[in-house]
Amino acid sequence: MSGGTFEALRGQLHEAATAFADGPGALEGILRGIVDDVERAVREPLEIFPVCHHSPASAIAMARRLREKQPKVVYLELCEDMAPLLTELRNCRLPVAVQAFASEVEGFPADWTPLSVVAPVTEASAEYQAIAYALDTPGVELVLVDRSSDHVFQWEKRRENLPAVAAEDGGTDPDTAPADEESALHGDAVGVEIGDLRPRFAELEEHLLRHGRVRHWSEWWHQFVELPLGDSDHDTYRQVMLLIGSLFRRLAPGDAHRVRVDEDRERYMWTRMREHLAATGTDPADCLYVCGAFHAASRVEEFGVHGSDTFTISPPSGTKWRHGLIPSSHAAIEAQFGLAAGSVSIAATEWQKNLKRTRVKPYRLAGQAGTKKPAKAAQPVRALPAAEAPAADRLTGFLQRPPVLDRLDEAELLGWSVDIVRAARRNGYLASTADAIAVFETSILLAGMRERAKPTPYDFQDAAVTCIEKDRVPGRRDVRRLVEIMMGGDRVGQVGYDALPPLARDVHDRLEPLGLRLQQRGVVRALLDIASRPELERCSDVLWMLRRLMPDGAARPIMGERRLGERPIQESWDLSLGTHQRALIELGYEGVSIEQVLEQRLRRAAYAPQATAATVLEAVEDAILYLRSRRLADELGTHALDVLARERSVDGAPEVLRRIRRLLAHYRTAEPVLPPWIESFVKTGYAHYCTLLPTAFTDDDATVRQVAAMLGFLFGMEGLALSLGCDRTQLELALAQSHPEEPDRIALLWAARTHLGTLSRAELRERCDELLANPLVVPAYPRYLSGFVHALEPVPGLADFVVEAVSNAFARLPDPVLLPWLPTLITTLRASGTELAPLLIREAGRIFPARLAELDGWVPPWRLPQRPAGGRAEAAAGRAAGAALPAAHPATCDALADLLGCDGTWQTAGPAPTGAALLTRHPRTARDLTELLGVG
Repeated sequence: MSGGTFEALRGQLHEAATAFADGPGALEGILRGIVDDVERAVREPLEIFPVCHHSPASAIAMARRLREKQPKVVYLELCEDMAPLLTELRNCRLPVAVQAFASEVEGFPADWTPLSVVAPVTEASAEYQAIAYALDTPGVELVLVDRSSDHVFQWEKRRENLPAVAAEDGGTDPDTAPADEESALHGDAVGVEIGDLRPRFAELEEHLLRHGRVRHWSEWWHQFVELPLGDSDHDTYRQVMLLIGSLFRRLAPGDAHRVRVDEDRERYMWTRMREHLAATGTDPADCLYVCGAFHAASRVEEFGVHGSDTFTISPPSGTKWRHGLIPSSHAAIEAQFGLAAGSVSIAATEWQKNLKRTRVKPYRLAGQAGTKKPAKAAQPVRALPAAEAPAADRLTGFLQRPPVLDRLDEAELLGWSVDIVRAARRNGYLASTADAIAVFETSILLAGMRERAKPTPYDFQDAAVTCIEKDRVPGRRDVRRLVEIMMGGDRVGQVGYDALPPLARDVHDRLEPLGLRLQQRGVVRALLDIASRPELERCSDVLWMLRRLMPDGAARPIMGERRLGERPIQESWDLSLGTHQRALIELGYEGVSIEQVLEQRLRRAAYAPQATAATVLEAVEDAILYLRSRRLADELGTHALDVLARERSVDGAPEVLRRIRRLLAHYRTAEPVLPPWIESFVKTGYAHYCTLLPTAFTDDDATVRQVAAMLGFLFGMEGLALSLGCDRTQLELALAQSHPEEPDRIALLWAARTHLGTLSRAELRERCDELLANPLVVPAYPRYLSGFVHALEPVPGLADFVVEAVSNAFARLPDPVLLPWLPTLITTLRASGTELAPLLIREAGRIFPARLAELDGWVPPWRLPQRPAGGRAEAAAGRAAGAALPAAHPATCDALADLLGCDGTWQTAGPAPTGAALLTRHPRTARDLTELLGVG
């Protein structure tokens, strides 16, 4: 491109390239190409307004240009599917973010879910000025022309994984904000921003920072772009922003994929604008195109009103997108887009200062929360002049003009110094007036070292850290954070009630009886006396569902719990729904009520490909606890049967046992009969675990706790399973086929055989004595004890024997064997402490003496001399004095006989009682029972 407005500048750049590069070449091509890009954008009939994201200079220039030009159509670089939400901005307190959310995808990889795209909006941004002007000015149309949220992920499918997207759209920076609560307001969303102006060439950015004597990019932009352009006219601002965008684009465009995405976005936007102009017949001179300076200096063929129409927009995928507004904050914007900590807060402060200095009247949405009511209504769009004069060359003068050194504003700097010392003292620092003077002088010194007459907020921040922050941080905030708060604070936005989705509004309505301000940030305490106010039970149901669905801390119970079969009486909660407003809003994208969302999530968890029987039973329990839905519980319980039958491992056996016990206890007390699915589950589980038992005893991947849980299911559910038609022979054969080799599993098998009666207590005690008497087996004896401890799960009746075995181990094992085993015993009891430890403690308390004085003469019951079983039975028969109680109260016995239909007469007792004749006639049965019970 030759001739035109910038021909003089081209000549100067040619001379500069010849002088600095030893002759025209690549450098001249780059420099002249930059000028060509600027001239091409300036000559475009549809006015292009380049902006930078959250730039006060861009916002001031935008407000000034809108009042001068008053366009009829504003084209905005923002996802076109977000247009219906912009009217709801007036019901929010900025900053907020426009969000597109999809929890279920179609056409994208399943591991990408949930998909989320956000576009933050602050008051000190050019896009907000354009939105406020277009929505509140009669006769003005706002058209969003950027790719849709669906296309954001369509174009990223060329990548191998999604995490690279977030890293590219929001790059990391050593000075980014910390990952605190405010910085996580956007979650893991992909950010869409207007005006991404940052060098994509690391060496270039390092060069600019070093020669600019600044620490990070945000400070360089504030010093060399924001301040010079703050008072510039429209033509100067526009040409300089186009120059910067073209410079970064030509010097280092970035990786090939990102360049392709940028160019496709430019083709997309110009295609949409030409379609709108053709459909409405609007004159391009009546329009304004607001886009990032990087995209304003585009060189694609589709650029301009008269560009080619060769770009084809692909159809959207089948993914169903939900749209809404979520709260944002300065820290969240900084964290997502790789800005320095505090830069957005400083930009907000600079915006207020620019408004006072330039006296530009900004645009604000009518009724905007946190803003003053406008003095008068907006005027209709005025008629534009026939033609505007072509822009003159303002770049040459701007580039040749020496930097203007602002004079030192001592009053402002002194106020900053006093305020930071006051804030430091409130946060535990030993700061004084001397520190305020030191901060004041150090700020001037640092500005002078960096060739600035007036200290910037960044200079003041460095000076405050140097002078006030000593060897440690006494409070929660350091001095750098205190300066950020003082300069404007980390302003956190809020979505108003009218802009919330139906689910969020329904939650607030249902919690209204609590009488709390739930939309405010922070923690509020809710006290529910359900016994005196039964209507609060509905609020309790909502709170428990929110605890199940929302992140930790949103609804935290202080007093009260929810268990199967229990009704609440009193509860106390710590609620922070205002702080976690984003999570509540995103719940609204999944359904219209929290009951619907919870049911969908339970179904999704139960029917997931990786779901196990334990997770399905958990979903059944949650359906009963939170939804009280018998229908959903029966459906999920029936599905648990199929999942259990397909499992080939015993990993979830402990969880299955724990949950099926709770469900059985609940249904036995709350229902007249057991549901059919739980009876089928017990039958299926009995046969399933009998089949897996021999393999589990020898499988290295199965733990002792899992095998014990299988036996616990088989022994605990045996009565119900046998009543439903199962065969006990299957369990006996499974144990007979089990041949473990590990000591702990051998002990577990012995305990199971003792429960079945195939191994007597006396034989079990003899085997343990043989182990202790064998020097080769003694080092492995603690592992046998671990197996016996785990055996308390399926056979709790062995608690006395486990106490005996542990006592013998402590009495007979040498210290080199016993002491290394103690950690194993402690960890075993800790892992199953809620069930096993109380059994051992209760049994030990029954066996051991209650007083210390009795311990010296105490003899363990297992060391007492054992009497023969037959002699004991005969002695018991001789001591039996007969049934004296019925004879003493014959009326009761006669009434019971009449009830049972028995006829009989009373006989006179003989001179001597005959004793228990049954024991005398059948002594073998008595002896077998004595041996089975282990009675000496």
